[in-house]
Amino acid sequence: MIERIAKKELLELSSQFKSVAVIGPRQSGKTTLTRYAFPEKPYVSLENPDTRLYAEDDPRGFLSQFPNGAILDEAQRTPKLFSYIQQILDESSYKGKFIITGSNNFLLQESIIQSLAGRVAYIKLLPLSIPELKSAGMLEENINRFIVKGGYPSIYDQNIPANKWHQNYINTYIEKDVRQIKNITNLSAFERFLRLCAGRIGQLLNMNSLGIEVGVDSKTIASWIGVLESSFVIHLLKPHHQNFNKRIVKMPKLYFYDTGLATALLGIQNDLQLDTHPSKGSLFENMIIIEMLKARFNKGLNDNLYFWRDNVGNEIDVLIDEAGILRPIEIKAGKTINTDYFKGINFWNKLTSGNGGEIIYAGTESQIRSNNISVYPWYSFNPEF
Repeated sequence: MIERIAKKELLELSSQFKSVAVIGPRQSGKTTLTRYAFPEKPYVSLENPDTRLYAEDDPRGFLSQFPNGAILDEAQRTPKLFSYIQQILDESSYKGKFIITGSNNFLLQESIIQSLAGRVAYIKLLPLSIPELKSAGMLEENINRFIVKGGYPSIYDQNIPANKWHQNYINTYIEKDVRQIKNITNLSAFERFLRLCAGRIGQLLNMNSLGIEVGVDSKTIASWIGVLESSFVIHLLKPHHQNFNKRIVKMPKLYFYDTGLATALLGIQNDLQLDTHPSKGSLFENMIIIEMLKARFNKGLNDNLYFWRDNVGNEIDVLIDEAGILRPIEIKAGKTINTDYFKGINFWNKLTSGNGGEIIYAGTESQIRSNNISVYPWYSFNPEF
């Protein structure tokens, strides 16, 4: 089993809170992590129809089986259960009694907000990160291959061909999760929408344009974007609010939580096809941004990543906002460092009277320039900085 960085934070939260919710995409490793971290706790999957029926029909009787708590997997399937869990937690001083997992952020959080507010801590578990794969000796220093494979654990643990695994994931997601979150009847239109989103990675989210191409109105697109966000398929990178006396872009940029899933939606089946694909640069940028998110989420921290762009095209790919201190990061898919790589950060530093920054690129050399800008290869940079 590949050791997950989030285990440390999960154990710490379980010693501080009465319950911990582990949320993230389906198949990201939530079940494996929680069972490995809490081997003494009974494990219950609420995906099982018989178990779910018992929990729904007799919640008190169901929960009475676990006087010392349990791992409740895919708990969003039984939202009524949370009110009864609330009573049990209120009557107990036991820490880490229930460990709850869910692959649907919207339904799980809605249930928790109503019943378990203040009693539960959250941790988001995304697919495998670069540091996790490096520690397991499974990271190949081939950027194209890593982008196409993505980070879902089954691809590495079970040695399943990435293109086959992703296609089956897409089919299962559309047929099962989409219907569970929202009763979308036109699944073919939704799948077309999903593939169009993959073609817009790294671009500003224009719902009107998407609606025209899919053949639905912008309200429907907004609803479907919410579905993709709540099920951890896409991440919207928000623009930073400071404008520094210039007009700035206010629309978010669209990324996928896993580049392997995105490449499958784009019809890319191997690393050679990616090499000449027009989306290669966007996919590389996507990968780096999500690696930064993984580093935050694995420590139980919230998203603090933004981008900045003004109305004449000056842009910073990522701004890390640390309590108002902004760190600029540029992401470059090329393998050779050149002066163009530094233009964005130099402009930003001149505009803000700042100093330094980071550049992540697809090459192999590390450098620290005289203007205090550091250059890191994709496989060795520290995503936490």
